[in-house]
Amino acid sequence: MPEAQVPMPHVMPTYGRLPVALARGEGCRVWDVQGKEYLDALSGIAVNTLGHAHPRLVAALQQQVATLIHTSNYYQVPLQEELAARLTRLSGLTNVFFCNSGLEANEGALKIARKYGHDVLGFDTPLTLVFEGAFHGRSLATLSATANPKVQAGFAPLVPGFVRVALNDLAAVEAAMDAHPQISAVFLETIQGEGGINPARIGFLQGLRKLCDARGVLLMLDEVQCGIGRTGQWFAHQWADIRPDVMPLAKGLGSGVPIGAIVCGPKAAGVLQAGNHGSTFGGNPLAMRAGVETIDIMEADGLVAHAAAMGERLTQRLRAGLAGQAGVVEIRGQGLMIGIELERPCGVLLQRALDARLLISVTADRVVRLLPALIVGPDEVDEMAARLLPLIQAFLQEQAA
Repeated sequence: MPEAQVPMPHVMPTYGRLPVALARGEGCRVWDVQGKEYLDALSGIAVNTLGHAHPRLVAALQQQVATLIHTSNYYQVPLQEELAARLTRLSGLTNVFFCNSGLEANEGALKIARKYGHDVLGFDTPLTLVFEGAFHGRSLATLSATANPKVQAGFAPLVPGFVRVALNDLAAVEAAMDAHPQISAVFLETIQGEGGINPARIGFLQGLRKLCDARGVLLMLDEVQCGIGRTGQWFAHQWADIRPDVMPLAKGLGSGVPIGAIVCGPKAAGVLQAGNHGSTFGGNPLAMRAGVETIDIMEADGLVAHAAAMGERLTQRLRAGLAGQAGVVEIRGQGLMIGIELERPCGVLLQRALDARLLISVTADRVVRLLPALIVGPDEVDEMAARLLPLIQAFLQEQAA
């Protein structure tokens, strides 16, 4: 057993964990139980927006823990309004429901789609249009909206009510709407994360907005992974200068504290009424304080623009280092959400990166995924590229031999 691994015999084996146990973090670096240092280019899968142990966030959470952690939604929670006001200001939308995760936010969005279809459009069997390559979660409904046979395997029968088409194909969307007139919502990730860092093109998003407006259909954009400043805008769809009707959020909103949110515009904000939906832990004071502080720190420190600049720097380093390298399909993404697609499955790079003291992810079998904290500095960006590039180059040379 590697010396930094900790036995976990009583934990269900639902994850293929790497042989390391992390003990503490500071900024963009973490240390394992043996004291080895690693550069974190994953930030908890786009969760640790402010890196690790940000002093302002730590102080705020310590104060909140000593004051009030949980009350329940039987009572008013003023911090919910504080965070909702920030999210609506930044998004241009109007109302927010708080939950605990991206899965819950997406599940709630799907409930809005169904109820909107019944109550507003008068459909007997509302349908939701979803996309190839999508990943929206692992509950039965979000799993059914997802387009990954591997994660769906063993969980049939899936939830009906979904129509699937190719991403970035507006003609296919229009044809599906014509063929299925009871479609009440179009649901997609603005940038597919687990699917391999596949962005919805600006023209495609703009076209979807027009189609949905023309047909009275909800446009629902899953920004669970790509939202909260990661792409260099507060929300990735803002690059297309549009607004969705429903926007699920999570991951980076609490900088490590579990939180989810469904942000809605006027068309969807009143669909769910008292008794239609709820969450025991959703909107608790601790999570709300984490969200408020995360946004306030991001604004004070200009981290959205910083993410754009650091993302451009990292992408340039990667493209320069892999220019002309056989076996590289594409380097794509936006801001600090970057994917390097290779011709072959490259899961072995997870362990090799760990050995090089670098934390990364591999998704969709062939895509190296980089999601650094938004506080990452230029020297750390250069160090990430310097550690990663030789690993990819050596892997591709082995495959070519």
